Amino acid sequence: MSEIVDRLAAAMNAHDLEAAAALFHEDYRSEQPAHPGRAFVGRAQMHANWRAMFAGIPDFRAEVVRSVDDGNTTWSEWLWSGNRTDGQRFQVRGVTLFEVAGDFITAGRLYLENVEREDVGIQQAVQDLSGRRPGRSGD
Repeated sequence: MSEIVDRLAAAMNAHDLEAAAALFHEDYRSEQPAHPGRAFVGRAQMHANWRAMFAGIPDFRAEVVRSVDDGNTTWSEWLWSGNRTDGQRFQVRGVTLFEVAGDFITAGRLYLENVEREDVGIQQAVQDLSGRRPGRSGD
């Protein structure tokens, strides 16, 4: 099944929207558990989403950092990068869990986030999450 992820990455890097879309089942189900409002169903919406992505990030590149199959699920770590047409740098990292049946990706759970542009140390990150700033190690 990791072969389907390799084919997806190759299609994305070639900006071949039709080849990428052909890997998804017509009734593909997508969810982003950290962003529940972004869920959708259907290859048509996937196609529309990636048409916008390729137009907005003309030098879009996808790298599969790691990928492993577990039953009918392929877990993959991705790095997406490029430059948006508005001049902003684009960089996303994360993990996808794709359910595969036959030659199609039938469902996906995406855990992808923008890479932070500024260095936020662990103490600030913990404070942002918990409302409390931790002491330093050994304090």
